[in-house]
Amino acid sequence: MIQAQAGDRAAAALLVEAYWDRLFRWLFQLTRDRHRAEDLTQETFLKALAAIQSFRVGSNFRAWLFRIAHNNFVNTKRSDKRRAMPLLDEVPPADIAPGPTTLAEDRETLERITQAIAELPREFRTALLLRCEEGMNFRDMAEVLQITEETARWRVFKARQKLVKVLEPE
Repeated sequence: MIQAQAGDRAAAALLVEAYWDRLFRWLFQLTRDRHRAEDLTQETFLKALAAIQSFRVGSNFRAWLFRIAHNNFVNTKRSDKRRAMPLLDEVPPADIAPGPTTLAEDRETLERITQAIAELPREFRTALLLRCEEGMNFRDMAEVLQITEETARWRVFKARQKLVKVLEPE
């Protein structure tokens, strides 16, 4: 981080490489659109690298980066209220080749879960994905979302509760 702040492009590239996939996956889960997630990921890194001098060494870089990404996402949603939610992208194939019945059942289950998550209110969906997909602790989540730690816990709890309610009959 210190080297990146000093203008070392190789160090900045290492930061991008280390966090690109995680950030992209999270933004993809939020946007449901591969191209938009790529654009937001690129935008986030451009903004983060432009503001790298403002980052306090010793604080949580991942939380800082995800905060920038969350702000980008919210700003995009505000300016894009009229746009309809895009269709789900294809789910990448598994490394192991299960039988066709198992594959169809797994895909159907995944699509039901993905749809249920997509239908959660944005605040709950964002918190749940930070916790489950990114493995963030509640303190870091609170920093990213600019809420209290208790609110972060509550949002994840409510998101899980809503998912259980929606998926329980199945």
